[in-house]
Amino acid sequence: MTELRRPRVGHIQFLNCLPIYWGLMRSGALIDVDLHKDSPERLSAALVGGDLDIGPIPLVEYLKHADELLLLSDLAVGSDGPVLSVNIVSTRPLDELDGAKVALSSTSRTSVLLARMLLANRYGVDPEYFSCPPDLTTMLLEAEAGVLIGDVALRALYEAPGRGLSVTDLGQAWREWTGLPMVFAVWAVRRDFAAEHPGLVKGVHEAFLRSRDLCLAELDEAAEAAARWEPFDAATLATYFRALDFSLGERQVAGLREFARRAAALDGLPALPADGPAFFTG
Repeated sequence: MTELRRPRVGHIQFLNCLPIYWGLMRSGALIDVDLHKDSPERLSAALVGGDLDIGPIPLVEYLKHADELLLLSDLAVGSDGPVLSVNIVSTRPLDELDGAKVALSSTSRTSVLLARMLLANRYGVDPEYFSCPPDLTTMLLEAEAGVLIGDVALRALYEAPGRGLSVTDLGQAWREWTGLPMVFAVWAVRRDFAAEHPGLVKGVHEAFLRSRDLCLAELDEAAEAAARWEPFDAATLATYFRALDFSLGERQVAGLREFARRAAALDGLPALPADGPAFFTG
């Protein structure tokens, strides 16, 4: 008989994931899991490699390993319009970037692929891409535009216009292009762990949903708490949290499938099965 242990659960310490974990701290649910805090890249590798059982995973990494994972329903990080923290900052209009240098932040493969997809297929340009540390000033020393994610993208949203730069919100651009929400990250469980411990997985899933719902009900309070350690004021954080979409319903799954279809054509990522992604149903 397999020894019962606490599920090993991943935790990304990024602002956009705070609402998913806010209620876990307040409810005491953290005592029921073995929480691992790390970067999205390391957590993805751990989940795929079997060193984590449940956790967030960027959409691109999920698509690469969908045959090993089951999605947790109604749980994601995305946007149904502006996302605020995934932007292209440019010195010229995006449809004038053909052949220009575009700096890519190395912190999010999903956002980078979304930027490439939009530039190629919506704006009809083929820039020269290169990787660069996620700093706007450094990027624009060598490039005409840069793809920014996270805190630096949020800062650029307020600072770039004063520097004569244009900002394109990639969540909004995707929504205008496809009419669908954009999903940046999902929560998944390893298929083998789900088969062996469905009750534990169900408990973790329900704890995450309660945590998210509690945070959304106390969003201003969560923003005030986060402002104590983040370089943004509470009003900015509350606006940001309200822009994010933490659900994974029919429209979000349709957006996920459309991204997967376009990503397979552009970048050769594995296509999803015809019946869509597989969900945990325990």
